[in-house]
Amino acid sequence: MISSAILTGLLLISFASAHPAKRGTGEIKCPVVLSGFVPVDKTPTDFDSYATSPFNPDYVRGDEKFSQILQFPDAGSSRFDNASTKSVEVTINDKSIFQTQNGFRRAGLQIQGDTNENGPGTTGVRTLHFSVKQDPERTLNLTHEYLNVWHETSDYSANQFNFEAGTIIGKSGSDKNSFKILNRQNTQVWSTPIDATAWQNFAITLDFVKNTLQVYYSKDDEPLKAVTSALQNDNSGGGQYQIGILKKPTGTSDVVNSGYQEKGISEGQIYGGIFLEDSADGCVSL
Repeated sequence: MISSAILTGLLLISFASAHPAKRGTGEIKCPVVLSGFVPVDKTPTDFDSYATSPFNPDYVRGDEKFSQILQFPDAGSSRFDNASTKSVEVTINDKSIFQTQNGFRRAGLQIQGDTNENGPGTTGVRTLHFSVKQDPERTLNLTHEYLNVWHETSDYSANQFNFEAGTIIGKSGSDKNSFKILNRQNTQVWSTPIDATAWQNFAITLDFVKNTLQVYYSKDDEPLKAVTSALQNDNSGGGQYQIGILKKPTGTSDVVNSGYQEKGISEGQIYGGIFLEDSADGCVSL
């Protein structure tokens, strides 16, 4: 005879199999071109190998490996995550110096398969999805300018768009507590206050045929809504998507190589629901 406890367990397993977990409250409706979803069973050392990481294990980082850089806080599920995936936090410290870029403190993720030239992310119409949440134990110093998500051309001479926070160099800093979307000309096209506790969801559509950029946004479990129209933007030049933290220095005109960075840096940005979808025929997952 099967005990009631075992029977209950079997019923729960059967129910779970018949009702697979929904990906957060958001439904992906378009073909996924590049996936930056992090399976829940991934361990820190998995991110040090091409065989087990959803991201490039070698870029972008200093001497520390991603197993030392990435954290996995209990931040709940972002809109497009579910029980099978989890969020990931990119952190920076005093050692976060990429190559010889001594002015920056930098660490970031590149989705595997996103090649610098003739990659799948720079053809047709593509929408990059990502959600961010703040870590109260690793807050950003918003007197600095932060470049958190961007698409960089293959020759590293420009960015088709920037997702930024903090005090933009050369600006007053009056809107330092906001996230800002800048176009290729570094003109701000939209902004929203940084929320200290909520998940903030973003989607950026790049039309590589019509040369336009469009921004979508929501909080927590709310559906994304367009917050700009399709704006003219120069999307040429190929390149790759960068997701993480690039903290610029203050007090210099040569931000790559010099400037002030305080000692004892311990900062982070939590990310969830990272993926790139094919937005042909206007398809955008909301």
